[in-house]
Amino acid sequence: MDNRYNHHNRRKYSLKVHIVLVTKYRKQLLRGSITDNVKQKIYDICNSKDYEIIAMETDKDHIHFLISYDTTDRVCDIVKLIKQQTTYYLWQKYPNFLSKQYWKKKIFWSDGYFACSIGEVSSATIQKYIESQG
Repeated sequence: MDNRYNHHNRRKYSLKVHIVLVTKYRKQLLRGSITDNVKQKIYDICNSKDYEIIAMETDKDHIHFLISYDTTDRVCDIVKLIKQQTTYYLWQKYPNFLSKQYWKKKIFWSDGYFACSIGEVSSATIQKYIESQG
């Protein structure tokens, strides 16, 4: 059995995406217990949605994670869900601290994000394979 691919109904796939989220205004808030809580919340969200976290690490003002997801999901929806739920969770847990950082509204992440799909082979290999068909 080939474990590199996921199987569901009549689908066989391997979708992985590298996502980077940055704190609003690049504030260096991802330290100590906030880092641990953000990571745990992302693990919880991914487990509930059947996404597999392959790797995850934080720096002071951003977080990287690599996840595997289903063909029925969109990267923008995954990012939206993670940003919304982690922000809500952190504001519930650290209201006094965060209100000193972000005094206008309850935010944590910047508006944008970075996402890059990854594969098991290079694009040159896929191009050569496609061109050799027929």
